[in-house]
Amino acid sequence: MLELNKSGTDRPGPGRLPAQGPGPDARPAEAAPGTGGAATVERVPLRPYLVAGAILCALYFLYAYFQYSRFGSPSWDLGIFEQEVRAYAGFDAPVVDIKGPGYLILGDHFSPIVALLAPLYWLWPSAESLLFAQAALFALGAVIVGRTTQQLLGGRSGLCVTVAYGLSWGIQEAVKADFHEIAFAVPLLALVCRALLLERYTAALLWSLPLVLVKEDLGATVAVVGFLLFVYGRRLQGALLAAFGVAAFVVTLMVLIPAASSAGTYDYWQKIDKNGERDVSMLDSVLGVLDSSVKIEMLVFLIGITAFMALRSPLTLLIVPTLGWRLLSQDSNHWGMVWHYSAILMPVLFLALADGVRRSRDSHRPWLASYAKVAVPVAAAIAVAMTQHLPLRDLLRPETYRTDDARSQAARAALDAIPAGARVETDITLMAHLTSDRTVYWVGGAPGTAPDIVAINLDFGWSRPIQDPVAYAEQLHPEASYRLKHRGGSFVVMERTSPEPAEIPGVRDG
Repeated sequence: MLELNKSGTDRPGPGRLPAQGPGPDARPAEAAPGTGGAATVERVPLRPYLVAGAILCALYFLYAYFQYSRFGSPSWDLGIFEQEVRAYAGFDAPVVDIKGPGYLILGDHFSPIVALLAPLYWLWPSAESLLFAQAALFALGAVIVGRTTQQLLGGRSGLCVTVAYGLSWGIQEAVKADFHEIAFAVPLLALVCRALLLERYTAALLWSLPLVLVKEDLGATVAVVGFLLFVYGRRLQGALLAAFGVAAFVVTLMVLIPAASSAGTYDYWQKIDKNGERDVSMLDSVLGVLDSSVKIEMLVFLIGITAFMALRSPLTLLIVPTLGWRLLSQDSNHWGMVWHYSAILMPVLFLALADGVRRSRDSHRPWLASYAKVAVPVAAAIAVAMTQHLPLRDLLRPETYRTDDARSQAARAALDAIPAGARVETDITLMAHLTSDRTVYWVGGAPGTAPDIVAINLDFGWSRPIQDPVAYAEQLHPEASYRLKHRGGSFVVMERTSPEPAEIPGVRDG
């Protein structure tokens, strides 16, 4: 289990990482204790990890690109984030009309770090630029995780862990889920863990600070970094960082998000205290953290992908805040192994694997020392074996690369029928293909706006089949009249025939 006060030889230590010396911030030229003379920082080449990272980036982007090209986006999030980045790129407030006309996205999730993508968007104004950025950030995490492992353990362990991390189910499912802001947290957490393992404590503190700009809940993770620094002997730094993390968490949820929200509150509290229309007490939420086999399966696979060696490292404590809110949530989407929620746990767990192996190699328990010698290749084998059931396996299938099927052709014809600059109300299928040069609303989420175009995919999965698309458009917007402009396959485009309203909700005069 977690051993905060044990060195790599299982002897009691003074609350430090293995062989902590008196130097303030690292001894990069010395081999890590407990590794049997592992390679030093200077002797570990960067090039193999850059090559591995480039390959992983290509795989991630290839998958995401062809999913996008086949109009297979699984949610509205890619469109939401493109609207946000497009606003930043135009030096505007991050208004995301998909969430509602004039909706300020910082009142939903606090992720101002997304503004860093604006320069890329200037060069490549498309949702594809976000998919590439995420692929690169995930791959950067692999470079950091793999090279750090090599420095700690030597041998071929670094490349094995690069493969294990790169093919891990948390990363693959995040690639499938399109772009999310947590892509920034992945390399940042890898850098935090690297700094902790190499005893560069000031660097760990500095790398953890930007996490509070990635998402509102990560302030709690920063507080745990502060706790670890405190335990490792950096008591003042640790206490200050923990206080900063707690303060950032509270201020973001209680002040910043409500101030930006039209409702004046943080909407996601309802994920914990409501199950549908039923109120759930905090006690019931706590007692129900393991009330589902889906939750238990997720926890087993989280630790299992590290051959269970992550349990030997105190770094594993860094996953507790994220797991905490997910297990407390009443939303089943937060519990399992799909979507993007586990991606930020991957760099922590695989560097915890490296730390756990280092701590166990010279253990006085023979079985543990023996197991530590094979744990890294076992973890790599697990990742490779699981990939046959994960998204990247689709890259081996010819149909993945076919974007000229009848459905895709019909979708492109529908896009061609929608003029640039139009205000469009649509569903997920076309959404992310429209957000670069149109104002896009979520179907049914923009009452009173009388959009220029209503474009829908009749096969989207409506609760009731849409028999008369024009009548459906006029039902959504009784203030306007529409006519059928284009129909091909399951895609229907209606255009407004009545004059544009004098005042459009959420639209400010230029």
